[in-house]
Amino acid sequence: MNDPESLQLPYTRAMTSWLLFKEAVDDTLIIGLGGGSLARHLLYHFPECRLRAIEYRASVVKIARSHFGLPLDSRLKVIIDDAGAYVPQHAKTCVEKYSLILVDAFDVEGMAESIASLAFFDACKTLLKPDGILVINLWTTATMVFDSCLSWLQQVFNEKVLTLPVRNRGNMIVMAFNQDVPQFDMKALKVRAIELEQQYQIEFPIFLKDINKHNAYTLHKIITK
Repeated sequence: MNDPESLQLPYTRAMTSWLLFKEAVDDTLIIGLGGGSLARHLLYHFPECRLRAIEYRASVVKIARSHFGLPLDSRLKVIIDDAGAYVPQHAKTCVEKYSLILVDAFDVEGMAESIASLAFFDACKTLLKPDGILVINLWTTATMVFDSCLSWLQQVFNEKVLTLPVRNRGNMIVMAFNQDVPQFDMKALKVRAIELEQQYQIEFPIFLKDINKHNAYTLHKIITK
């Protein structure tokens, strides 16, 4: 309560791992608002960012504002809708493109069924800017859904995909990189991880170490050693 802009949950901290690969962010799409911690974090640290959040349940938005300090901010637009329908529909017009898409769409039953499809991830790619990154929270314990989502992401993003298991949790953070995201040098990333840890008080060196450990097949598509 004394530090409302910091991220307390291990998986939301891990979802900031995109900062290893992108210095700043402007237009961002958040799928699954929840308590609004990721939205608050972005609004606080990136004054130039513009956020659009898609949340299925209006009650969640009310609670995020009344109990979790989600601000009324002109940079944040919250839309009550099913992202499984909203994203493909807007991908057809492509009026807006995003530098970052964050997906964390769960309820008590698990991941929202409407977004667990190849078509959804293909639409997300269409909505990304050429150098954009998609970050999604998945559960490894939901084996069939996890395996399917990872396979679809690898297919849609031509295997430019990195996984980051959240230590001592069932979460798996997956990052998918659009075609114009450049390759990164591991030595430079290690330096950047230390700088980010000092700036945000988030364990970026551990994230980078685990990314290096768990992506033997796809690491070379994004990072050179």
